[in-house]
Amino acid sequence: MINQSNMTVRDRQDPLRKHYQEKPQDASISDRAKTSGGSTNDPFHGMVQPGKADYDVSVPFGIHRAIGGYHDAPNPGDLLCAALAACLDSTFRIIANRMGISLTSLEVEVVANVDVRGTLLVDRTVQVGFQKMQCHVNIQAAEGTDPRLIEKLAAASEYSCVVWQTLRDGVSVETSLNVG
Repeated sequence: MINQSNMTVRDRQDPLRKHYQEKPQDASISDRAKTSGGSTNDPFHGMVQPGKADYDVSVPFGIHRAIGGYHDAPNPGDLLCAALAACLDSTFRIIANRMGISLTSLEVEVVANVDVRGTLLVDRTVQVGFQKMQCHVNIQAAEGTDPRLIEKLAAASEYSCVVWQTLRDGVSVETSLNVG
């Protein structure tokens, strides 16, 4: 069973909500990831460290075979799908907990579609980037849960999912280059 206690999320979030109402500047946070350990002799593989350095977690990545890689490790598109799946999954579970909905199972699968002719410069009229993403949510609530509550949960989860909203609305991305 996924839902532990209706108080768990409230106990952790309510003090934060109160604090951010009083000090909105504290609500601005930064997430990060950094590549390291890649070989300049192998452009098809690398390592990415999501989060802070003290997490001590590195994830290998590879490049998709559709653009010349070996596709023997998660590729950057897979990692983007994983970020969306993880964010939407956790958002569903957190909001379900706040709403008092007991979930017995939850699975989120994200599929992203891209035409690689754009990135390979085969056809400059083809957009570089994913043209479509689909989120498939398989959810099971405790027996007797009102289906309208699940609909409210889904709407609230899409609204509150940071990665979902970022991908839907877009975000400004800037690159700085430090040449050594």
